[in-house]
Amino acid sequence: MKTLKSISKMFALGFVILMNNSCNAPKTKETTPNKAFLTSFQPDYFENDVRAEEIRKLLPEIEQLIKDHAAARKIPGVSFGIVVDNSLVLTASTGVINREKEYPTTTSSVFRIASMTKSFTAMAILKLRDDGKLKLSDPVSNYIPEAAGITYNTSDSPILNIRHLLTMTGGFPEDNPWGDRQLDESNEMLLGMIDEGLSFSSVPAFQYEYSNLGYAMLGNIVSKVSGIPSQQYIRNEVFEPLGMSSTYWEYDEIPEDRLVLGYRTKEDGWELEPMLHDGSFGAMGGLITTIEDFSKYVSLHLSAWPPRNGEETGPVKRSTLREMHTQQFSRVYANNNDYNGDPCPSLRGYGYGLSITRYCNGIRRVSHGGALPGFGSNYVFYPQYGIGLMAFGNLTYTSPWPLNDIEKLIFNNEKIQRRELRASDIFNTRKDQLMSFIQSWDVELEKEIIAENLYLDQDRDARKERINEVLAQAGELGEIYEVEPYNKLRGYFKIRGENGDVRVFFSLTPEKEPKVQRLIVRFIPKE
Repeated sequence: MKTLKSISKMFALGFVILMNNSCNAPKTKETTPNKAFLTSFQPDYFENDVRAEEIRKLLPEIEQLIKDHAAARKIPGVSFGIVVDNSLVLTASTGVINREKEYPTTTSSVFRIASMTKSFTAMAILKLRDDGKLKLSDPVSNYIPEAAGITYNTSDSPILNIRHLLTMTGGFPEDNPWGDRQLDESNEMLLGMIDEGLSFSSVPAFQYEYSNLGYAMLGNIVSKVSGIPSQQYIRNEVFEPLGMSSTYWEYDEIPEDRLVLGYRTKEDGWELEPMLHDGSFGAMGGLITTIEDFSKYVSLHLSAWPPRNGEETGPVKRSTLREMHTQQFSRVYANNNDYNGDPCPSLRGYGYGLSITRYCNGIRRVSHGGALPGFGSNYVFYPQYGIGLMAFGNLTYTSPWPLNDIEKLIFNNEKIQRRELRASDIFNTRKDQLMSFIQSWDVELEKEIIAENLYLDQDRDARKERINEVLAQAGELGEIYEVEPYNKLRGYFKIRGENGDVRVFFSLTPEKEPKVQRLIVRFIPKE
């Protein structure tokens, strides 16, 4: 017969097990409200789409650029590719992946891509968020109990949460030299280090600072919430749906003639770098993949643009991908130059596992590099163009490509244009009505299209007098040009006049039937 003491012990043990299981169990999925949307919505579009054809023509020049760059940097092997929408349209490779056996570099050679791994980990976190398993505002200690005891720099520090880790704003010090050597460490090492205590260079949510540790912690959270190792979760939820069958976490699984070995230069040639096995820091930089496989991942990101109606094809929602592409904690680079070397200030920030730059001309570039002993890699994609570029090299901390030169070839080609913003139906309707109104000043039309604030900002008589003066300056009116939208409810159109153009800028209200809340009409003389 069991004693009361033994029964008490069994009860206590069962309670602990129950509590542990309940902590790790998926949380109840939040209900999503019904969503109405405009079936008439018109997405951005390519007016004359010759992107793929024009890029294919660049193969000889790009191939030479890659070869020259690899020779100048003494990179044993480089593999490169360009994606347009969902197709890998151009590839180039040079050199070898194994200097001893002289295996040639190809687009199916399997390179370690280091920190380019981070966006996969971020995507795993966001997928769990979308599935109602966690919130980005959740304290890290909800999933890593060892983090509950960390000592912050100040009493007013916010509690470390998942979003801080995603955006590199956790307050940890930049740790590239150290983090690069932790790839194969065990979960026990990671959790033991957290339990012992961590050092902060600033407080959470205060500033951006690159942290490999933060992404190792995110990988641990993915494992805890999903109930399987984060590597397996990412394989199940990202690699397999995308058909990425040549992407690995462990180099032992890769055929010898496809596995890329990493090197560092020394005075008399190259020295082989040791390969690290997969471990708890794999979530920050452990992936090994090919240009062919990785192009599918780049295509996934490009597929999020533009916002539109239509079926979601996954592995995550288009809106979730665009969320990854949204910069946080932006920094201004006032003295920045574009790829032509021309002055072009930029705004840079980190999204979720990705770096985002907005240039002075409005172009958005999303990118991430990767560097580990023996390897250097990078990818960039341009959502407005539907174009992505990627390059992998097998030299320590190398830049695998002459990116500026490649960008010049692509974006100085006038036939390769970004998407055009298509005006909404209501904006086109208001344009036609405004054209009639500024010539007739019809009272009934005015009631239909003019917002209540317009004449409070400038009275009707003064506004009418000013617009009539502009029309008189223009002389006889002719062709009315298509609207040039800034977004679906703001933009302008021009009217050709015998003495010059009339430019009509207007914006609409957020009402169900949008009205004209701002109207600026000015004369542009002929040059």
